[in-house]
Amino acid sequence: MRARELGIEIGVLPSGPNDAITDVEGVRVGHATIIRGDGPLVVGEGPVRTGVTVVCPREGLARDEPVFAGCHRFNGNGEMTGLEWIREAGALTTPVAITNTHSVGVVRDALIAAELEESPDEYWSLPVVAETYDGTLNDINGQHVRAEHVREALKNASGGPVAEGSVGGGTGMICHEFKGGIGTASRMIPAEQGGWTVGALVQANYGSRPTLRVDGLPVGRVLTTDRVPSPFDEEENAQPPGTGSIIVILATDAPLLPIQCDRLAIRAGVGLSRMGGGLDDGSGDIFLAFATGNRGLPRAVLEQDVPQTVPVRMLPNERMTPLFHAAAEATEAAILNALLAAGTVTGRDGITARGLAPDALLDALDEARPLAGRARPARSDP
Repeated sequence: MRARELGIEIGVLPSGPNDAITDVEGVRVGHATIIRGDGPLVVGEGPVRTGVTVVCPREGLARDEPVFAGCHRFNGNGEMTGLEWIREAGALTTPVAITNTHSVGVVRDALIAAELEESPDEYWSLPVVAETYDGTLNDINGQHVRAEHVREALKNASGGPVAEGSVGGGTGMICHEFKGGIGTASRMIPAEQGGWTVGALVQANYGSRPTLRVDGLPVGRVLTTDRVPSPFDEEENAQPPGTGSIIVILATDAPLLPIQCDRLAIRAGVGLSRMGGGLDDGSGDIFLAFATGNRGLPRAVLEQDVPQTVPVRMLPNERMTPLFHAAAEATEAAILNALLAAGTVTGRDGITARGLAPDALLDALDEARPLAGRARPARSDP
């Protein structure tokens, strides 16, 4: 079940046909999921609960037709490679991959190798690879993500509906002390305001239970760890809740310049905060936004082969407000979809991250309404 199927309307804008980042034409998503073994942790053997997810910004190779892009570091306790060149040049020329913290290097190298197989004459590549930590459920130090898994995710990349929850890079992730993972959503802007689409894909692995809010209601104060146990209560010497991370990828078909992509990426933080995240020092909250609305940007080739000028369209800054709302709403809905889709997963040492059950969420929303509307305590006279 997804949020809109439960009748939970996040925000005011309508979702696209797939309610996914793939509602932006040309965007494709693929996963490779690795689930193997049970029982006590043996580093290098398992249990394994991990994977990799890729987001491809164009129908073909991103290098053949780059897209303008921008980024934002909401909190920097995490990693996303390739951002320095995006900040400098404003262009995304590779797929975006998301995996676990200790597999960033192998995924980056595999993306380079895959690109060289497609284009043997290419002379450089700076892939964008992001991470969140799945070591509570997964043998993260065993580094089980391999180059073949990256190739599998690239091969599986497609438009249309997107698998969510405990898949790909999200397989071992935890969010608000429930099972987390991959989530996606989209929002469509009215035709009179441009008719653009904004899509979000998240790898949600952050947050503590008491801060969780859904559609503005404090459901985390209802679904306490007494009702739905926390996986952190089962792990010896566990880090405190809230020390995870979230990666947000935003896509739009609006013709944005790089600085406008930066501005769009910032608004992912609004959606994160509405869900109760973004306040933990130990969380890596990193956002990337790209815009497909300009076609024909020059391919990354040697200088002598680049035209002197290329035509570029841009949305006036005064027309950006609807996109900001769409980015916030899509991010918020994507996180909720990740929680609803994840199910219950048992990982290493028998540690279990329990899923957010749809019926339990609906009941919690009913219980949380009085909490949200309660009167302020009366003040005593000074």
